[in-house]
Amino acid sequence: MRALINIDYTYDFVAEDGKLTTGEPGQAIEASISQLTTEFIESDDYVVFAIDGHDEKDTYHPEMKLFPPHNIIGTLGRELYGELKDIFASNRDKENVYWMDKRHYSAFSGTDLDIRLRERQITELHLVGVCTDICVLHTAIDAYNLGYKIVIHQEAVASFNPTGHAWALEHFKGTLGAEII
Repeated sequence: MRALINIDYTYDFVAEDGKLTTGEPGQAIEASISQLTTEFIESDDYVVFAIDGHDEKDTYHPEMKLFPPHNIIGTLGRELYGELKDIFASNRDKENVYWMDKRHYSAFSGTDLDIRLRERQITELHLVGVCTDICVLHTAIDAYNLGYKIVIHQEAVASFNPTGHAWALEHFKGTLGAEII
């Protein structure tokens, strides 16, 4: 069984005026992310929207020292970007679609993701979203350590750091044994 983990494809990470935007690289993957998400939903595969959510008043969160405030709960910045917003809205009540709040880079850190995947006997994770070298990378590392097969959709991941993006793609393949398609 397989699942699509859709990581942080939000306004703040993708829109031109987003608080921590990937800009053009993130915008360029919109069609791929939307198509993959629709395909997975229609084929009854499990689709997880693992979305970063921060409280602007939480000054203890380590990301507050590293990055400008972003994906603040209750703001436009945390909404899904582009067509993906409509895809989620029209499928949110389906049994195979799950919205998950996350506080850290990895979709596994402090969440029930691993339990939900194991309950559904899912062994293969397809990762898409942003940022390739931050949240997608940390999710992939945790998935590897938990024994999942990892598939990275190269045309559906992006970063604001081209060097980090290229490095992460190599790391997925060479160190985590991920399939890059």
